[in-house]
Amino acid sequence: MAGTGETSYLVATDVGGTCTDTVIFGTDGVIHIGKALSTPPDFATGVLNSIVSAADPMGLTLEELLGRTHLFIHGSTVVDNAVLTRDGTPTGLLTTHGFEDTLHVTRGAYGRWSGLTEERIKNPVQTDRAPALAPRDAVVGIPERMDCDGAVVLPLDEAAVEQAVRFLVNEKQVGAIAVSFLWSFLNADHERRVRDIINRVAPGAYVTLSSDIAPNLGEYERTSTAVINAYAGQITNDYLTSLQGLLAEKGYDGATMVMQGYGGLLPAAEAADRAVGMIECGPAAGVIGAKFLGDLMGDPDVIAADMGGTTFKVGVIQDGKLEYAREPMVDRFHYLAPKIEVVSIGAGGGSIISVDPRTKVPHVGPRSAGARPGPICYGQGGEEPTLTDVMLLIGYMDPGQFLNGSITLDREKTERIFKEKIADPLGMSTQEAAIGIYRIASAQITDLIREITVERGLDPRDFVLHSFGGSCGMLAAAFGQELSVRRVVIPYTASVNCAFGLVSADVAHEYSVTQNLPATTSAAQINAIFAPMEERARAQLAAEGIEPDRMRMEWSVDLRYSRQVHEVTTEVAANTPLDDAGAARLVDDFEALYERKYGRGSAYREAGIEMTMFRLTARGLMPRPTLPAEEEGSADASAALIGNREIYVETKGGMAPGDIYDFNRLQPGNSLKGPAVIHTPITTIALPDRMTARMDRWRNIVVEFDAD
Repeated sequence: MAGTGETSYLVATDVGGTCTDTVIFGTDGVIHIGKALSTPPDFATGVLNSIVSAADPMGLTLEELLGRTHLFIHGSTVVDNAVLTRDGTPTGLLTTHGFEDTLHVTRGAYGRWSGLTEERIKNPVQTDRAPALAPRDAVVGIPERMDCDGAVVLPLDEAAVEQAVRFLVNEKQVGAIAVSFLWSFLNADHERRVRDIINRVAPGAYVTLSSDIAPNLGEYERTSTAVINAYAGQITNDYLTSLQGLLAEKGYDGATMVMQGYGGLLPAAEAADRAVGMIECGPAAGVIGAKFLGDLMGDPDVIAADMGGTTFKVGVIQDGKLEYAREPMVDRFHYLAPKIEVVSIGAGGGSIISVDPRTKVPHVGPRSAGARPGPICYGQGGEEPTLTDVMLLIGYMDPGQFLNGSITLDREKTERIFKEKIADPLGMSTQEAAIGIYRIASAQITDLIREITVERGLDPRDFVLHSFGGSCGMLAAAFGQELSVRRVVIPYTASVNCAFGLVSADVAHEYSVTQNLPATTSAAQINAIFAPMEERARAQLAAEGIEPDRMRMEWSVDLRYSRQVHEVTTEVAANTPLDDAGAARLVDDFEALYERKYGRGSAYREAGIEMTMFRLTARGLMPRPTLPAEEEGSADASAALIGNREIYVETKGGMAPGDIYDFNRLQPGNSLKGPAVIHTPITTIALPDRMTARMDRWRNIVVEFDAD
């Protein structure tokens, strides 16, 4: 570790589908960023490469940096990848006898199109449920039964459990077993006894209990969550163990914290047991980073748009509050775990462009070239045109300046293949086709943002758009103008925003109790439900080294109108423990939140209100890095002007001359006019005509739209 007087570092690394990003904060207040291509299936190698790319400009070797690192924070797509590619551990399921089909029935007809695109839903007859991660012949019913109060109706048949485990392991060759019994979240005794039997009969099997991973009402969702966790758990455990081993070999001897989809951090050992919590942890970190920056810049209403190599993702921060997904899904599988609301489409820099041979209609995504082989222009064997290749063809990317010159882009091969596979089938020139694809991608993104704002009663004109990801800066100003947002911000850490979000997050544990009570329940009864959860939470945070003055307890309750199916999670804004006035305010806040979600006048207290779940988020506040602010100087950006080349300019209807700027030569206060392109070491920013960009005191690029 760092010696006396030496700068020590916090290192955060996020693994994406195409690139792995690193942010390093030193105790000297300086921020360092790095990026490298991801290296599937051995993602840990990409992690080390990314850290090296940040350490090199610091004049440090990997070993020197890690030897002076006091905390390593990590986010990874390992769970998402396992589910999406069906590359997890073969999984069996033990469930209550008579309920063997719960996982496969899903939600009846609704399950036929859950997770499908709107285009595929238009043909419901041609839809079907996704094949379950635990196949039907690997699901075994066990004689046992609890009632809705958690009382034993039928004792557990332990002999049947042992027989079922041997069948799954020996005949079905499963390596993981999920256990989900009816009403187990009220009484977990049977599930825990089953775990003991599995550990005795098949000690090498990975086990997940639904009462541990999702102690909530909803037998399908709870079962699905347990199966997902079992399916991806061993891979996640192996990955985190391997990564920590590699870091230790290179000199790191501190703790490893892992990002969760709800926006908090967990120690690696706990995260390995709760794999389902890592689903979409990278996008969640991105939204956390956007909130951190929004708070810093005084922007409580932010649209966080993140475009990397595989997808375009968008989240909304309203009044400084994060939105959480009502029905989280991975691929087409529902699960019960809190997750920050992030909506995505398959439109990233690596999205493959194709032309329908029948209709001659071009499509952007959803297939992606990923990190290997990647876009054609990367020169790593890619043979299918991608959106990144389009950005090269329309002049936004410079062949010699990609990733600070570490890769020379192959324009000749890109033009040849794009002409053959896209332009010729469309009957267009290469340039015309590339411009058309750019417009399609921009339109897809605009539609997605309208879906998450306008269709939910939010006006984009009230928001600031934050543009993140390695690819988003080339499109953000254009679709931001189409949406009429107040302004567009491309942060200094834009292309590594998910990694930046990691260092903005706190340790966080989630607890919940399912109990159906009327909204008229007294404050004393509500406090009695939360008190044991809070006691457990404080003990857990203390065991992780969190001091009492850095512990924060956040209460929330799921409420709904009587006979409704879906709840609205409502934060307890009053002081806790609650008094009667605080309990009454909870109901008022629920109705205000309900109307914000579903429209003015939709609340109807006369229907009756009930509480269904009591949630506690226990936070251990992490030290916040301070972004250094600089004095803003002259508006003259001429010192950063490095050339001029043909780029796509919308107002000209095609290619036209545009100024080219070097981001590293810009100074706070510098201002420049479009059309222009700004090259940074790890991303590119396109500034359309009739727009002005300014570097602020944190070295963010702020884009304003010129008055007509």
